[in-house]
Amino acid sequence: MGFLGLFGKKTGAEAVRRHAERVANKRAQQPDRWESIQVLGAMGTVEAVEALLPRFAFYVEPGIHDGEEKEAAFQAIVRAGEKAIPAVRAFLRKSESVSWPLKILTELMSVDAVTGELVDLLSTMDTEYARDPQRKLQVLAELEERHDPRIVGAVRRFLDDVNETARFHAAGAILVQDEADEAREDLLKQATRDESVRVRARILDAAATREWPLGEHREAIQKGMPAGFAIDSKGIVRKR
Repeated sequence: MGFLGLFGKKTGAEAVRRHAERVANKRAQQPDRWESIQVLGAMGTVEAVEALLPRFAFYVEPGIHDGEEKEAAFQAIVRAGEKAIPAVRAFLRKSESVSWPLKILTELMSVDAVTGELVDLLSTMDTEYARDPQRKLQVLAELEERHDPRIVGAVRRFLDDVNETARFHAAGAILVQDEADEAREDLLKQATRDESVRVRARILDAAATREWPLGEHREAIQKGMPAGFAIDSKGIVRKR
């Protein structure tokens, strides 16, 4: 039965509600959920977009169906255009994974605007222990792939994050920026105390490339120097 055959006579809030329940139900029959995705996609309204977004919050077997459903929901939301942006932004702020809402916003907004969304989202996160830090790690890793003058200021506090991977991505996100020198002291200080060899090595690799004088941090960095680095007579890190 085609989707118009089942719900074609229903319009408005009741139709959206029925289809929204299906789309958000991972235990629904796959053909039924697929049908509802198609109906909501054809509507193209803000309400339909809001009903489609929960489909990105869960995974179903087999994976091919999961991918097809999410791709169909993605395409439908992008077709809805700018009016979908507020709903997607709201979903980004509560979703356990940022990948799909970020992918949608990338289609609907400029690069600078999407980076701004990531910076704003990061500002709501802290550096303390979290049972599941994946959202934070995803945001930091994404900022590592971008260039924007707002990133250094937004990311530098995460050099002190409890999570080692967060510190690693925070250092990386800073070091790819033209403004990285602004955080030089913070980075060198972290290189004196971080328990992670890969975090220290990432910072020292950049220090060598940029020829940063180590200054007062020289002795402490020397004590914990990872393999492959040395300090020359001028107090500058060199790669062996």
